[in-house]
Amino acid sequence: MLALAITAFLLVLLAIRVPVGFALTIAGATGLYLLGGLPMVLGIMETEPLSAASSYEIITIPMFLLMAEFVIISGVADDLFKAGSIWVGRVPGGLAISTALAGAGFGAVAGSSTASAATLSSTSLPAMLRHGYEPKLACGVVAISGTLAMLIPPSIALVLYGIIADVNIGQLLIGGVVPGLVVTAAIALTVLFLVWLNPSHAPAGQAYTWGEKIRSLSNVWPMLLLFAAVTGVIYLGIATPTEAAAIGALGAYVVVLFKGKGGLKNTLHALTRATETTCMIIMIILGAHFFGYFLTITQTTQQIVATIGALPVDRWVIMGIIILIYLVLGCFLDQIAILILTIPVVLPIVTALGFDPVWFGVLVIVVGEVGMVTPPVGLNAFVVARYAERPLNEVFIGVAPHVAAHLIVIALFCLFPQLILWLPSMMAR
Repeated sequence: MLALAITAFLLVLLAIRVPVGFALTIAGATGLYLLGGLPMVLGIMETEPLSAASSYEIITIPMFLLMAEFVIISGVADDLFKAGSIWVGRVPGGLAISTALAGAGFGAVAGSSTASAATLSSTSLPAMLRHGYEPKLACGVVAISGTLAMLIPPSIALVLYGIIADVNIGQLLIGGVVPGLVVTAAIALTVLFLVWLNPSHAPAGQAYTWGEKIRSLSNVWPMLLLFAAVTGVIYLGIATPTEAAAIGALGAYVVVLFKGKGGLKNTLHALTRATETTCMIIMIILGAHFFGYFLTITQTTQQIVATIGALPVDRWVIMGIIILIYLVLGCFLDQIAILILTIPVVLPIVTALGFDPVWFGVLVIVVGEVGMVTPPVGLNAFVVARYAERPLNEVFIGVAPHVAAHLIVIALFCLFPQLILWLPSMMAR
């Protein structure tokens, strides 16, 4: 009963907009106080902050965030969209498909979903509207393309999952490559289907010569080098994810300098933004440790695992219920909060049922992409609506077909888990 009461208290704190890290800390500390009094709370406070923040793997987070900030300053996303529009812009819906390609490319060198959505909103969305694209279609494809940064390495969400679940971060990042390509293809196919239904919503664009197409690739090489520098060294076993993140941050800053945007103001801005976000994430991790201690002492996790494991149903039924729960949670909480709150409880159930934790981690991120664009708290939809100055309901309506396509993709990953696990299995040991 105490665990249920404290969990309800946590939900109340979140409902009244207390920041996730502080809500977890307050709820966890309250539960620990009721169990063991002030000495128990103070004892954990003396050791846990240092323990939570001193993990070697956590260094990956500020490095990837700094890399993302430098990538935004460099304007790589704009270059990716322009190159994509030159290659496929002539096809009806080509600019929307270019947005998906730019989202995948930006995700491959950034790792921040909201940053990707904001950047695409200021680059590809105005271009689509200017060329006569139906606003709902344009807003929908921008919102869903931004979520690709959650999946394609470097992904902050996958790194966090690896830290929380104690799963190999390198395998998780590499495991996101093929699913990222599959989701990108799903977005493009959804656009083609929508244009087939109503061709007037996405007119054909300008045709370009092969010479112009080849020359457009000259603007893409920084992204390719960064992707190779981060993902390639992890896959080949040359560097750990933490070392690869540092290489990526340095490489992104070199790109900024090469483009002549590495002034003191831009550099300080990137450092400040990365530091602020890192502090927020570490506070959430610290709060999760407090709440996790409470759950461990009350044996809540063990009881849940034992209860669900004893259910007389097929393991896929339980997995379907878990996926449904994540879809519902995604409508109300951001991805970081969901991972922090659920993984310590859900992962033991998943592994007890015989599912691979790497497969489950990537699957959770794909499910989380849906939550980023569904009401009432679809963060990417809010970002697109704000940056594009379009009505929020317009974005939600435009993204609905992509949500349906994502559900099909999730089913595909359940039916064929090797789509996720094949590439990590080929990694250098």
